[in-house]
Amino acid sequence: MGGAVTEGLTILHVDLDAFYASVEQLRNPELRGKPIAVGGGVVLAASYEARRFGVRSAMPLRRARQLCPGLIVVSGHFSEYGPLSEKVMDACRRFTPLVEQISIDEAFLDVAGALHLFGPAGEIADRLRSEVRTDTGLVVSVGVARTKFLAKVASRVAKPDGLLVVEPEEELAFLHALPVALIWGVGPATEAKLAQLGIATVADLAYTDQRTLDRHLGPGAGAHLHALAWNRDPRPVVTHHRAKSVGAQSSFGGGGHSRRLRRRVLLGLAERVGTRLRKKDRAAHTITVRVRFDDLSAVTRSASLRAPVATTNAIAAIAEHLADAGVAEAAGRDVNLLAISTSNLVTAPHLQLELPFAELLGADLLRTGSAHERSRQGLDDALDMLRERFGKEAVGRASLLLDHHRGVPDEFRDLASRD
Repeated sequence: MGGAVTEGLTILHVDLDAFYASVEQLRNPELRGKPIAVGGGVVLAASYEARRFGVRSAMPLRRARQLCPGLIVVSGHFSEYGPLSEKVMDACRRFTPLVEQISIDEAFLDVAGALHLFGPAGEIADRLRSEVRTDTGLVVSVGVARTKFLAKVASRVAKPDGLLVVEPEEELAFLHALPVALIWGVGPATEAKLAQLGIATVADLAYTDQRTLDRHLGPGAGAHLHALAWNRDPRPVVTHHRAKSVGAQSSFGGGGHSRRLRRRVLLGLAERVGTRLRKKDRAAHTITVRVRFDDLSAVTRSASLRAPVATTNAIAAIAEHLADAGVAEAAGRDVNLLAISTSNLVTAPHLQLELPFAELLGADLLRTGSAHERSRQGLDDALDMLRERFGKEAVGRASLLLDHHRGVPDEFRDLASRD
């Protein structure tokens, strides 16, 4: 990795390989080299040994066992994931203060100011991988490029346990040869739309007229993906983010046709989202619900409110209405994932004003400043305080605490969430 410093080649994307599963293999050496899955009703994470059989995160555990009969399932030790992640981030900060952590197991680094101390970015990445392994025993893959987008793509291509440096003069040749699904933001639904246009590679996308993409994907998505296909990504590495949204999601392995199950899942999501909003002293004007079906298609529904909300019950009521509207279009398909996201955040007012439920729910107009809603806010505040002191299972809504069929513990989901 020696040689002269390449101008502009300063962005690293650091990604821990199969993080949750790797931690479990680290804790228990008998699991090393074996196919394991972390989770409950659904797979939270799978080791690379399990992935070779087709086991993937968010997959129902029943299906994972069918694909991999020798699969070992562990419930996981969430209390150890955060400290190990922080050790990795500490190792990153030894090379540069410009570290942007985007999830528990990945981060961007800008090492422009460190080149004169540690050498070219590729050498820094190599040293970082070695230090992470020494400090934690974990394996990290790193992509190095001029932009955040391409660095992330490079780390994906480098996995597992790899390092890939994309030199500026080689970046388009490297990028254009890749399948379009490797572009950050291209999920199964977008990939299917692009396939209908005959777009299979990044090169196909790059040389498709942007107006065509706009017509099929929408002007925002079309312009964004076309720019990425030419590696146009001006985003800098940002060390501190102000939360623009707070969300949570839940996958489940079966029973997605049951409205009762959906209501229970949505209430749990609303509780997680509401707790995080209140902890940040924030409230949301917009509630968005995403419903994904067993064929991996999805629908998204949003509602924007005149007055912001942060109570669990208000978020749950709106989310249930939006989810019902989405499921009504599903033609009997099972739901396997529900997500709630809150956005257009404001500092939570001491006394919230009207919540216009009437046009959303066909109910009488409720006011979050009313005695009824103030009591709801008081209840949420009391629950938040008790959980903070005695743990999340100490107190809560009966329908959630008595639910013995929950899959992935909320602690895992909260670790994976980045606001």
